[in-house]
Amino acid sequence: MKTSTIELNQKLETPGIFTSLLTKFRGNKPKTVATDLGSKVKNALLILGSIILFFAFWHFGSKALFNIEANVMIEAARKEGGDAAALATKNCIATGDLSCKPNALPSPADVWNAGLSMYKDYQVLSASKRKFYEETAQVNAQLKAQGKKTMVYTGRSSFVDRIGKSLLTVFAGVILAMFISIPIGILVGLNDKVKLMFNWIIQIFKPVSPVVWFLLVYMIIKTISKNIEMDKSFIICTVAVALCSMWATLVNTSVGVASVDKDYLNVANVLQLGFMKRIFKIILPSSLPMIFTGLRVTVSVAWMVLIAIELLAQSPGLGSFVWEEFQNGASDSNAKIIFAMFVIGIIGFLLDKIMLALQKTMVYSK
Repeated sequence: MKTSTIELNQKLETPGIFTSLLTKFRGNKPKTVATDLGSKVKNALLILGSIILFFAFWHFGSKALFNIEANVMIEAARKEGGDAAALATKNCIATGDLSCKPNALPSPADVWNAGLSMYKDYQVLSASKRKFYEETAQVNAQLKAQGKKTMVYTGRSSFVDRIGKSLLTVFAGVILAMFISIPIGILVGLNDKVKLMFNWIIQIFKPVSPVVWFLLVYMIIKTISKNIEMDKSFIICTVAVALCSMWATLVNTSVGVASVDKDYLNVANVLQLGFMKRIFKIILPSSLPMIFTGLRVTVSVAWMVLIAIELLAQSPGLGSFVWEEFQNGASDSNAKIIFAMFVIGIIGFLLDKIMLALQKTMVYSK
């Protein structure tokens, strides 16, 4: 009787086949899913809270600056025209009239309204552009058939058109930077003598300001090119962006090539692979992680310096848009500049994410 009781207790304590299978099937999934979901919710709430705090700080900060500037305007009116003029200025500011609005930091609502106005402006300009090409379609077809130059729309560029121009410029600049930096980086990584020859160039020219690169490229392009119809501003911006941003890719490529596993190179020697086959079969696949790391930095730097270079080259992109609005000094110019700042930052963030996705697609996993 004593033995049977012990055996019964052991059977109750030991999980049966069904219980063990259920445990294996379930594992800790419900708890893990709940934990992951809770963690994601917490992270989302933290991000949402930081966004709310940012916009709240911005709103109250702009309101405080608005009040300071309004008081300055009222006091200036009082000195010039007395209490009546001060009261008139105060009432005008209270009505929200743009003619007497203080030129202070725009609020989030002002920036949003500026973005909406630029979108409406884009729709108007797009309609005008479509109308132009519809009206000149037959004439352009005749000119094209005769081998002559067709008529092109030369109206004002919208904010969306400027975004497209900047993206095209930065894409061309990054492609040019790749064609310059990757071959040189491979040669530098393969040969210590080549590295010794190029190292001083990299160390001296890598920290050079984009303004200096722009001036140098401008002098060269202006001297070489005499074609009036050529889009010189686009070429200058492309070359200057490439020269400013290529150094990260060059350095990372050389480091990646220099750190290729020696066993791979020994196998290449055994198989008697030629130089180009060794590059494309062994060295480049092994160096891709480092190359893409350099390319991500190159894209970020290219997008960052592009705005300053476009400003100097008067290229119809985001850089010139910001400068024109700054010089314009209209009541909504500051709001448009801040809206452009957000657009520039979001595009830079998306470009980095695109490069990261390309890296994960093309780089060999461990």
